[in-house]
Amino acid sequence: MEDHPSEKEPHHARPSMQHISPTSLLHLNSRITYLSSFLSFDPATGATIHASAPLLAPLIPTILEAVYTNLLRYDITAKAFVPRRPDHEGPVPTSPQDLNLGHQHILRQKNFLKNYLLKIVATEEWGPEAAIWDYLDKVAVAHTGEPGFQHRKRKPGLRVEYVHLGLLLAFVEDVVVGAVMGMRDVGFDQKVEVVKAWNKLLWIQNDLFARRFVVDRDTGSRPVEAEGGKEQGKGYLKLAATGAVGVLMGVAVAKNYLM
Repeated sequence: MEDHPSEKEPHHARPSMQHISPTSLLHLNSRITYLSSFLSFDPATGATIHASAPLLAPLIPTILEAVYTNLLRYDITAKAFVPRRPDHEGPVPTSPQDLNLGHQHILRQKNFLKNYLLKIVATEEWGPEAAIWDYLDKVAVAHTGEPGFQHRKRKPGLRVEYVHLGLLLAFVEDVVVGAVMGMRDVGFDQKVEVVKAWNKLLWIQNDLFARRFVVDRDTGSRPVEAEGGKEQGKGYLKLAATGAVGVLMGVAVAKNYLM
């Protein structure tokens, strides 16, 4: 019996498939290339982040206040700011309860976050080999207890567990989204583009945090450093399941903005 056209199985198109080697993701540039492709983080996305500077720069004090107020609400997040710093002057805190928004330790960290946000919006080059990705990766390293940045080599290590870093990025995104969408003098389409761009960027930053804590199941390896292929040594946790959940949540958030 001859099939009627209506009875034929539908033709399902399949996009061209790229091969991504798991070991290639151990290298920062290859990883950024893959993340950027998957999330469609293209030059226009970077340009949107750069163009958002006039919108977000005036809000930075408000963002800092909201972030550190929230961090000081919990002893498990506040305890990271207790250890004495070499350049600290005045009474040394002995517990998280000794800290407040005006404490020197908190003011120092607020200044770091301020510079982080300003550096992001000042960046014009967002290609896979752009210097900004190395900077964002070093921010991740600096929270593992390793120095990360050259100027921190003689300073006490700062160790913050991955769960708190992910929460912090989510909180920052929530503040940014609320601030941008609440702007009355900005068109809706522009707001959406800014929110989408920052959403992608913060999830890439989340992945850069995760790669410093998560041991990849496909390779069982840690990130390969650009300087001589040397591996980082300490502080990695086997949180592959947590990393996978983070990726799925990121995709879900992105879909909410795109639909």
